[in-house]
Amino acid sequence: MAEVLPGLHLVEGVDPSKDFTTHVYLVRDKGDTWTLIDAGLPGSDATILSYAKKVGIEPTKIRTIVLTHLHRDHTGGLRAMIEATHARTYAHWIESEFIAHRPPYDGPGVPPAEPVEIDVRFRDGDAIEAAGGIVAYHTPGHTPGHTAYYLPAKKWLFGGDLFFGAPDLILTVPAFTQHTGTAQISARRVSHLDVDALLTYHGGPFLTNAGAAIQALVRAF
Repeated sequence: MAEVLPGLHLVEGVDPSKDFTTHVYLVRDKGDTWTLIDAGLPGSDATILSYAKKVGIEPTKIRTIVLTHLHRDHTGGLRAMIEATHARTYAHWIESEFIAHRPPYDGPGVPPAEPVEIDVRFRDGDAIEAAGGIVAYHTPGHTPGHTAYYLPAKKWLFGGDLFFGAPDLILTVPAFTQHTGTAQISARRVSHLDVDALLTYHGGPFLTNAGAAIQALVRAF
């Protein structure tokens, strides 16, 4: 898909199969640097860096990596991406501890194979100076510290695994979710945001009228 919206790239080539999409995003900062949203499965680093080079982004221009949650399909390429870019990493304070294997995660899904220390452990509602301005929304349910990232200036919401596109918008699937009821509460919370585009990790993305789609889903709970 390449550049799906101005300054927003959906990295091509990281999907393990046609039936299992893993949408890793590169977002332009206010200057000439970039933010990576999630780091893909193990081995995704080579594909991400190759794609970045193809569109003219040098590794050191990727200054920030933000993680939606601990699962290995989002964090498997993290260590290698840090080594290649020297980017600063961000995750919710709960999720950061599970990514560091402190303690080992015992919910559905698995953390990265090797522990990774996160640089910045934020809290709900914190602002992150990246991608033109991000607000972190703690959206537990899929995992304890799952986070969605909202860009108010653009009305973009990076939903991680709170929502799936299958291809229609659905809530996170129960088989890989710690607590579906909590995920419903999280979905209801973000349904009040003014959202044009919902950037999902699996399936989608939903580039127009996404707020209405979220609201319709929440009404159906």
